[in-house]
Amino acid sequence: MNSGLFRRPAPTSPAPSAMRATPKLFSAPVITAVSTWPGTSSPGRRRGPWKPTKWRSRAATSMSPGKPEMTKWQEKVEAYVEPRFQLSAIRNFAKKKKVPEHKHSFWYFFGGICLFLFLIQVLTGILLLLYYTPSVDAAHESIQFIMSQVKFGWLIRSVHSWTANILIGVIFIHMFSTFFLKAYRPPRELTWITGFLLLVLFLVFGFSGYLLPWNELSFFATRVGTDIAGVIPFVGKALKTFILGGPEVSGATLTRFFWLHVAVVPAIVLLVMGIHIVLVQTLGMSKPVGIRESKEIPFFPDFVLKDSLGWLIMLAVVGVVCVFLPWEIGPKADPFASTPLGIKPEWYFTFLFTTLKIVPAHIYKIEGEVLAILGFLLGGLLFLLVPFLDRRAAREKKSPVFTVIGLVIVVYILVMTALTYLAPTQGK
Repeated sequence: MNSGLFRRPAPTSPAPSAMRATPKLFSAPVITAVSTWPGTSSPGRRRGPWKPTKWRSRAATSMSPGKPEMTKWQEKVEAYVEPRFQLSAIRNFAKKKKVPEHKHSFWYFFGGICLFLFLIQVLTGILLLLYYTPSVDAAHESIQFIMSQVKFGWLIRSVHSWTANILIGVIFIHMFSTFFLKAYRPPRELTWITGFLLLVLFLVFGFSGYLLPWNELSFFATRVGTDIAGVIPFVGKALKTFILGGPEVSGATLTRFFWLHVAVVPAIVLLVMGIHIVLVQTLGMSKPVGIRESKEIPFFPDFVLKDSLGWLIMLAVVGVVCVFLPWEIGPKADPFASTPLGIKPEWYFTFLFTTLKIVPAHIYKIEGEVLAILGFLLGGLLFLLVPFLDRRAAREKKSPVFTVIGLVIVVYILVMTALTYLAPTQGK
């Protein structure tokens, strides 16, 4: 048999250029077709020009557009978690939720910072709880052990103590910024009430934790603080005895404050905070009175990313403060020692303390301290009920009277606090 029948025809003159490389563009050589297969000279068999098509991998074609590729273990985790927790519904809600953006939007971030500092409190508190002993004989020694023997114990305690004070300060800022923005307007009355309750609970949080190191300052500051509670008319003496577990600060007081700090108050805080967060997420952020139109940004990821930046800044501030100003241990408390000069409660109670020190002994034949305490209780009640009292804000009108009242309260707290530290007095 003639083998020439099975030979490929000799290439014609254009054959060498049938497949040629184009110049190198964008640093990648491209191959283009410029002629048909050699030997297919019949017009009926000539093919049209080659057209490039987009290439898609098998993995890409098997997935819905826009959905990131997941590994097998991620698919298994999602298949288990999704039917049980419905995380996709939470993600969709966060993406659909909008946050108003205007010249006062900066104040929105303080609520998230409060949550962040509370989480730090929980984490560091659990770590301290592993080594702390709530007894008169061992409380101070256990703090010394944490500060000197436990790895990074000094840092953990400093972070816990500093964030407790910063948290209360941030809560005050968040509360008054909400007040001045009139964010308590309907339908957010319950949001305001739960926020006010959280402020009170965190004040109790700080007061109960202040005694736990059982040092000289915390012991006598607790005595001063409970003396303030004892001034409350009708129930003051009974309330003071209940708080202390007796007539004076003692081991029973330390035990009560410990369980109040690590169990009772945290449980109530988690409940109220859960309600507060649900209300905020459901009702959204309130626009200030007078702002009709404002740009809106998605809660996720835009607002969450900005909020996270605030968290990181606060974490950096706490870290710097703890490194350069670590929290001191102080000398162990001696219940039989006389009260040191200049002793005072923690800074967030100093405006009360200073007011009781400068108020006259009697006002119209009534004890001045009693009138002062009644004034603070009445002011707190009115502050709690402000959503129902400020009717102009409820009608989306400016209420300058309440704004002035808020400014007076802020100035009064700042002035009384400053006087406490500028002119320390002998404790009672």
